[in-house]
Amino acid sequence: MDKRQAIGSWLSGPRAAMEDAGADFGYRGEQLGLPEEGPGSIARPGRRLGALAVDWALCLLIAYSLITDGYGQATGNWALLIFFLLGVLTVGTLGFTPGKRLLGLRVIALDTGTVQPLRALIRTVLLCLAVPALIWDRDGRGLHDRVARTVEVRT
Repeated sequence: MDKRQAIGSWLSGPRAAMEDAGADFGYRGEQLGLPEEGPGSIARPGRRLGALAVDWALCLLIAYSLITDGYGQATGNWALLIFFLLGVLTVGTLGFTPGKRLLGLRVIALDTGTVQPLRALIRTVLLCLAVPALIWDRDGRGLHDRVARTVEVRT
């Protein structure tokens, strides 16, 4: 192996290096019994971040216009509280937030298919902490989804 190939494998990450060595990881969601593409498949990170941005913008708008009447630190704090309530109430009852619905996503429980309020509470608390959402497994599920035993799929 020459230096260019060694540096290229380092830049593309450990998964690409293992695949070059012959390892077969399958597709995202295969271990969970989900389809590779289409409805019911694992949601891609771009859509998930887009839904998060829509939800956060909605929460900021509510906090700005109805509670603080101006933008400041208090607006961000109220927006986080509204985001928490939005996540617990909508994911725990409907399976999606307004942003997820707009972008064609929903949250399902791995064993039952529907998310109970307690799972939605655990998932949302960890999502509000932000760090668990930044730690992903090979299926693209964040730590908040793994702990709550949920997965975000396309509708």
